[in-house]
Amino acid sequence: MQKFILVTEDGSHTISIPELGVTYHSKHGAIAESMHVFIEAGLVYCVEQNKLQSIQIFEMGFGTGLNALLSYQFATTNAIPINYTGIDLHPLMAEEYEALNYGTQLNAADIFLKLHTCSWNREHILSPYFSIVKMQQSLLGFSSTEKFDLIYFDAFSPTDQPELWTGAVFGNLIALLNPNGILVTYCSKSIVRKAMQEAGFSVEKIPGPLGKREMVRAKKMFD
Repeated sequence: MQKFILVTEDGSHTISIPELGVTYHSKHGAIAESMHVFIEAGLVYCVEQNKLQSIQIFEMGFGTGLNALLSYQFATTNAIPINYTGIDLHPLMAEEYEALNYGTQLNAADIFLKLHTCSWNREHILSPYFSIVKMQQSLLGFSSTEKFDLIYFDAFSPTDQPELWTGAVFGNLIALLNPNGILVTYCSKSIVRKAMQEAGFSVEKIPGPLGKREMVRAKKMFD
């Protein structure tokens, strides 16, 4: 499948796959969307609400590496260590991630490249405040004995990847979370919220990023 670079409304890039009719980020602003959905509504909220001194993050859909880069910058700026686990069955090719402008847009070209070039399936310590493990596999086959404080759920939409938005999948994800753990996603469809509730999440709709009225933040209330 051919992938193309698109410039979104905030000047940052995203990737389009015309054959599937999908883009990796909002056309209204890739960086703006990731900041709103995953950093502000997820990472900042989780750290503040749970008074965390360090945080374990799991990302479904490593993709362009934008969420990992923004998390790295948060960890460095706030001196809060992050252990980051990301999975992606189909990682970007070098010519694809090298064409993205997040490194220049965020003044972090070196670390953006390191996030992509560090090898898969082993831990890498990229700074005193950030370590990462990238796993090349499907969410449907993923399991871990590690517990997480926060999940970035950044799969393609339920229309495009319906198998990833089921009650069974969210049941597996809630089992990966510590008590009071948080899951955030851009999607607020009723079928998604119902699947999360069936899995045991407490679900709330909150204001979405530019171009999207609502998003979802779900919480694990009990172990």
